Amino acid sequence: MTVEIGAAVPRSLVEPERMLIDGSWVPARSGQTFPVVDPGTGDEVTRIPEGDAADVDTAVRAARRAFEEERWTGMSSQQRAVVLWRVSDLLEARADELARLESLDVGMPVPAARGMLGEAVNLFRYYAGWADKIHGQSVEIGPGERRLQGITHKEPVGVAGLIVSWNAPLIGVSMKLAPALAAGCTCVVKPSEEASLSVLALVGLLLEAGVPEGVVNVVTGHGPVGAALASHDDVDKVSFTGSTAVGKKIVQAAAGNLKKLSLELGGKSPVIVLPDADLDAVIPGVAAGIFWNSGQICTSGTRLLVHRDIYEDVVQGVAEHAAALKIGYGTESGVDLGPLISQRHLDRVAGFVESGIAEGARIVTGGSRVGDKGYYYEPTVVADADPSMRMIREEIFGPVLGAIPFSDVAEAVAMANDTEYGLAGSVWTRDIATAHTVARKLRTGRIGINVHRAGGVQMPVGGYKQSGWGRENGPEGLDEYLETKSVITLLDR
Repeated sequence: MTVEIGAAVPRSLVEPERMLIDGSWVPARSGQTFPVVDPGTGDEVTRIPEGDAADVDTAVRAARRAFEEERWTGMSSQQRAVVLWRVSDLLEARADELARLESLDVGMPVPAARGMLGEAVNLFRYYAGWADKIHGQSVEIGPGERRLQGITHKEPVGVAGLIVSWNAPLIGVSMKLAPALAAGCTCVVKPSEEASLSVLALVGLLLEAGVPEGVVNVVTGHGPVGAALASHDDVDKVSFTGSTAVGKKIVQAAAGNLKKLSLELGGKSPVIVLPDADLDAVIPGVAAGIFWNSGQICTSGTRLLVHRDIYEDVVQGVAEHAAALKIGYGTESGVDLGPLISQRHLDRVAGFVESGIAEGARIVTGGSRVGDKGYYYEPTVVADADPSMRMIREEIFGPVLGAIPFSDVAEAVAMANDTEYGLAGSVWTRDIATAHTVARKLRTGRIGINVHRAGGVQMPVGGYKQSGWGRENGPEGLDEYLETKSVITLLDR
């Protein structure tokens, strides 16, 4: 593997050692910073502020003032729509720089980053279209001799705390900011400490597009920043994407003022391949479902459940596909997989594979680190896994697929649902009636039929069970940032 030298952080997009509070680029109040590390090389590329609870309080107060002064909601809904559309235009105009910045920060290949950026553009355009279509209903109620007119208003929930994951920051923050702003909220964003650069770049473009000062604020830093945001009594709503373990801590922290929560948490998504499936479609589709972004996607299809009649053919086919994938630095031509996000995460992923082998599974391909610079790990297929194994039950968040055979559809459905998670899944078969029957039985928020990595801004995303609360994308994503108020008027006396 040849690794190119990482690119410099473009100063036109990111202010060194600064974060955005009340329209100004400021250092942390403590003056502390921490390094941004390029996962493709392991080298420090810049430093950003190490915020703390004091910075969070300043940012929340700024967002509250902006909300109470109606800096954003005082604009007409049509004006807000124009601003959000302008954001999408700016994202598109800076696509090359932003994609390289995302690649530098996260490690994903630049073409993949461009694809993610395209989804961010779509999100702002989609919710720009919703901004002037937020309305309630009216109904006449009461007995004939005492008529009442009831109407409902849809209003912004207030100050929203948005806590973003590291695996795809541009689309992750856009999935929260675009609907929150369309609803009329003001926001405080906490990017992941592992990947903050593209989030900082995006909020700078929001200012350029015309979002008023104080409406969107960003505090960078580690876990205490997110904890302070989740527990702050002047935050009305928190949207969090991350692990189930941290999601549970967010729930506890939010209890003080019973703030509203939406949580997109962990996943352990099943991929069910029935005996009549088209293997020419299954093999590349399964590989894309697990190995895209080096498996660092919460909806990745990590549990491969294959009918015994075709089990060896599917496992071997996916393994051969995996072995042919090119691993390398994000700007290198033709790269399919970039690095994992950090040394700590690399060690974690490797530990899951080692535990599976120790419990009796076998590696068909992969299973090793690549090189000694950067955090690269081979796409890995592990066969003959057992549903009780740790690598099958826990979220790995890496390029590791565990394969298990089944004998009939009922057994496959039972194994698929035997998990604390319920975020996504897919069913592969030529029988569309069977596919829909299985899809209805799976306890998960998104099902693909003969596709795994699929969706779009119009389709809601979210989980059953311990994969979270609420939905992002689609009209449901907008509802997460709205309150419903009933107003009743006596018409007759």
